[in-house]
Amino acid sequence: MDYRQAGVDIDAGNETVRRIRSLARSTFTPGVLSDIGSFGGLFSLDRDRFREPVLVSSADGVGTKLRVAFMTGRHDTIGADLVNHCVNDILVQGAQPLFFLDYLATGRLAPAVAEQVIGGVARGCRENGCALIGGETAEMPGFFADGEYDIAGFIVGVVEKSKVIDGRTIVPGDVLIGLPSAGLHTNGYSLARRVLFEKAGWRADTFVPRLGTTVGDALLAPHRSYLSVVRPLIARDLVKGLAHITGGGLTDNLPRTLPEGCAADIDRESWSVPAIFRLLQEHGAIAGDEMFRAFNMGVGLILVVSAGDADGVIGALRSAGESGARVIGTIAAAPAGGAPSVRYEG
Repeated sequence: MDYRQAGVDIDAGNETVRRIRSLARSTFTPGVLSDIGSFGGLFSLDRDRFREPVLVSSADGVGTKLRVAFMTGRHDTIGADLVNHCVNDILVQGAQPLFFLDYLATGRLAPAVAEQVIGGVARGCRENGCALIGGETAEMPGFFADGEYDIAGFIVGVVEKSKVIDGRTIVPGDVLIGLPSAGLHTNGYSLARRVLFEKAGWRADTFVPRLGTTVGDALLAPHRSYLSVVRPLIARDLVKGLAHITGGGLTDNLPRTLPEGCAADIDRESWSVPAIFRLLQEHGAIAGDEMFRAFNMGVGLILVVSAGDADGVIGALRSAGESGARVIGTIAAAPAGGAPSVRYEG
């Protein structure tokens, strides 16, 4: 026997590396010191730009959104979803991305599919000024069905120590500003698939008039990056806290940026919930509280700013193209001894 008979095609792996090398090189920034194919990625931090640089890292995946990619045969958006999710996760602490690595695992390696996936990763990296300096493509026969794969991403960014955003300056009276999501982003897909495909009986290619598109396209709407519109506000010291609304929805993510003694009062009538979430709630008979814990409900990122800065921040956001930026609530004092929490009105 040989390795190929056991399910691992080394030639397919080499072909995959050949296909993605140019994609990765297209993301390289001046700090990159190594090429794709090295045992490790080398990156030189520009110390002239920072007095006290703090490295910020994160790792994540895209969950069962992958199932929708398998159903539709579309693999070109998943990689960008992954990068944007990771970029937002370090943005909330004030960091800008430096470099990214990916891990792609599959049962049988298909170089053309891998090229689409990593092409999305490279595109996301280029759009965020982040270098794709390495990764791993693992062929694991017996672990995945044919045509299936999993992908994870690892990001490292940097922030000046004096610019780290940790929410400690948030006080009652501060204002919550919400930025629109582009759909489910990368969370809630296990519930969404159960509702739309099993309970509603739709297929990925079913056109739904209320959505104006097919179910598959609605579910594959890319996860947004908020880096370009939020970084200028961070540079001006206008942001006291940030929350990326991912798994756990508004209910569980917003408290992660609040200090002890603070609660968030959110007006659910302050923005229009997109049709995809209303359909999910109707067809799944999902309680309102569960919706706000499972999904982002149309709000992908929340900024906490001083009340006196709120109008200026919204104006700056709208000038940058964020027409949907709006005040969605305020910070209030938490009950005596209470942990940070979210309270809903409307």
